[in-house]
Amino acid sequence: MQSPDPVSAPDAYRQSLLAALGTDDPADVMSASPASLRELVDEAGADLAVRPAPGEWSVLECIGHLVDAALITAARSRWILAETEPDIVGYDQDLWVSRLRHGEDDPHELLDLFEALRRADLALWRRTPEADRERIGIHRERGPESYGLTVRLIAGHDRIHLAQARAALAAVRSQ
Repeated sequence: MQSPDPVSAPDAYRQSLLAALGTDDPADVMSASPASLRELVDEAGADLAVRPAPGEWSVLECIGHLVDAALITAARSRWILAETEPDIVGYDQDLWVSRLRHGEDDPHELLDLFEALRRADLALWRRTPEADRERIGIHRERGPESYGLTVRLIAGHDRIHLAQARAALAAVRSQ
């Protein structure tokens, strides 16, 4: 399940994330992701850091990207809720994965960080009044995005990259 490029096709990218979420509650999806990632790490075993092909991410790199996205979303959400129409900066996911050397990360440290970020973000979501979920930030690539939309996007993002990690593992094991 490959999503469109977020820079060259920002609307298609946003729609792909929302389609992956569908009508499901984003908090439910986000709550389930840490356990899904832990199961995937256990399942991958020695294949965790093996890339299915040159230029494609390993399971471990997919997890590193999910952690980066959770970290970025945690910050974006807080900017949107605390400030008036803050500037929301994009990032190059491939550069982050390679330059942060996610293929060499300790998977358990990544999972611990992901879980902590998720707990904090879900607590923030639960305590945020409905009206405040409409507060917006101005994403440099995609334009205005509300806090509510940001949460829906990250839930869909989880699904897309969990599927990518599972596909990477399947591809490695079929070689």
